[in-house]
Amino acid sequence: MDHQPRGAARAEQDFDVAMAFQPILDAHTGMAFAYEALVRGRRGESAAEMLGRVTPATRYTFDQQCRVAAIEQAVAAGIIATGARLSINFMPDTVDDPVADSQRTLRAARETGFPPDRLIFEFSDQDRLDGTRMARVTEAYRRMGMATAFDDFGAGADGVRLLSRFTPDAIKLDPALVRGLCGSWSRRLAVENIVQLATGLGITVIAEGVETRAEYEKLCAIGVRYLQGYFIARPQRGILVRPELPLPALADRVSTRPRAHGSVANTGESRVG
Repeated sequence: MDHQPRGAARAEQDFDVAMAFQPILDAHTGMAFAYEALVRGRRGESAAEMLGRVTPATRYTFDQQCRVAAIEQAVAAGIIATGARLSINFMPDTVDDPVADSQRTLRAARETGFPPDRLIFEFSDQDRLDGTRMARVTEAYRRMGMATAFDDFGAGADGVRLLSRFTPDAIKLDPALVRGLCGSWSRRLAVENIVQLATGLGITVIAEGVETRAEYEKLCAIGVRYLQGYFIARPQRGILVRPELPLPALADRVSTRPRAHGSVANTGESRVG
């Protein structure tokens, strides 16, 4: 029987979830490092429409259905053969017991043949985060072979404060930092500092919201290896778009500093690779 969070009323509801997939490019290889699963409705509903249907009583059910749908639909689209990871957004406040609450996820992975060590779970600072809870979730997922990523990571003190409490396997730069990067010295300095901090902690950096060639080139020059955004590819429902390295020469300019133990990247030192 699936676990229900203690003290929480759970309303069962079929959200009829579909997934769109957007690749995260590895600028070293020109291949997809991962695909992020983005929730949609079966009848074309947007993410905002789907989330608007979620109530406090159905958050747990929605979160569980999204996890399973992401795995099943990614496998149906052929992700296993690509070698790419699958990144799934989740609601950390619905997780009471990280091990028990992952059983449906692990069963879906087992039944579809998708390796659990290729799963990444994304959360953001808007997800009602509690440092103690997230430390427990992050470590439990790590023990089960799954990785975590801190989405929408910015230059503010909140993100740094949370990193002092727990260490995810990856951070995804807030698109607000990426936009206008080329024309803003302060944004560039902020990104450089985040990359330096993440490198010291053994955390992989992913730039999200890359929409122009100039942003791509600047991020590569700074040392960001993994990139996601419309410049790479737009998300497509039920389809794994194969990214193409927009500027092959830039791969040689991406930082090749060895990553510390614990990186989510596919290296010999990876904690989960």
